[in-house]
Amino acid sequence: MLPLPMPLPRDAVLPDFGDGGLFGLARDLRAWLHDPARAPISFNATAPAHSLVVLLVIDGLGDRFLQRHGQGSVILGHRQRSLTSVFPSTTASAVTTLLTGLSPAQHGLTGWFIHDRRFGGVIAPLPLYRRGAGHLRAPFLTQRLFPYPGMFVGSQRPVAMVSPQEIAFSPYSLRHARGARIRPYGSAAEFVRTIVDEARGLQASGGFIHAYYPHFDALCHEFGAHSDEALVEFERIDHLYADLLERLAGIPLTLLLTADHGFIDAPEERHVCLERHPETRAMLATPLFGERRIAFCNIRHGAENDFGGFVREHLTGRAVLVPSDRLARTGIFGPGKAHRRLAERIGTHTLLMESGWTISDRVAGESNHSMIGVHGGLSAEEMWVPLVHACP
Repeated sequence: MLPLPMPLPRDAVLPDFGDGGLFGLARDLRAWLHDPARAPISFNATAPAHSLVVLLVIDGLGDRFLQRHGQGSVILGHRQRSLTSVFPSTTASAVTTLLTGLSPAQHGLTGWFIHDRRFGGVIAPLPLYRRGAGHLRAPFLTQRLFPYPGMFVGSQRPVAMVSPQEIAFSPYSLRHARGARIRPYGSAAEFVRTIVDEARGLQASGGFIHAYYPHFDALCHEFGAHSDEALVEFERIDHLYADLLERLAGIPLTLLLTADHGFIDAPEERHVCLERHPETRAMLATPLFGERRIAFCNIRHGAENDFGGFVREHLTGRAVLVPSDRLARTGIFGPGKAHRRLAERIGTHTLLMESGWTISDRVAGESNHSMIGVHGGLSAEEMWVPLVHACP
């Protein structure tokens, strides 16, 4: 992991861009897909390697949650080890890495919200809307927002992307699924059936199945990371996984399961609302972007000392303020040639929130959106995800 010569939140876990992180997993999968001579992939030295690989991505299923609540589960029984997420530990950054083999520095998606002046300021690149201003419309929108090649473009092996029907053909999904066959699903049972159908179709040729499951994440956001709702959903996922193992028996394949990030709970009393601090409006040139746990700020030229004073007075013990360019130079966003808009996407300064703390602001036309479970930060609960391996 990266040693960072700057203040960090207490007990911060830093992203591993070698073999101990999601980026390394994505890097190896991309290399295997693009090199027909590369040996079949296996992430367990004691297990056979197969030319058919299935990757299950369970949005939000952190390794700390799995070890705390998954005792006796089939998933925990097949857990191989933990991996770090990328930075920020959030869906937009980590899922994009898993679909491209690129680091956040390279693909430039540094949070749910990014700043891109070409499209009017602070936008959400996955659902394609601007804060307070509705859906984005612009010529060649996805080509300009996502100019990099996805993992499946030029793949030498057949690929299927199993995705929820509500997002399977979204502009983001269509752009990142280039080179793959898209298989939408509705119910959880259909999720399993679709994977099994694809595996049977690919068992002779080999190939790759990328299967994404989002519902655990949504429940953790709404009810909390350790809520009854989250626990019931995890039991459902474990049953789905056990059913999948049974139905895939006899097909030579490698079944991997991981997640994009974990979760922590952030109570409302630990939520800093900038609208309660109107003095900051004169200090910030744009609304916040990034995440509630990692907020990127554009501080107006000449207001750096004023904003630093505000942080010392109101956020000591709640957040660490660092210059974003200094943060980027540490390599925390990952290796590779930086996206040409990376500097814009991380602002002038970054607020790294302490564990349990969040920050947000509001813009005109934007409704208040409360969350109990959150992610994006550097806590162990958010950063560690499991790597689960089975050969049915």
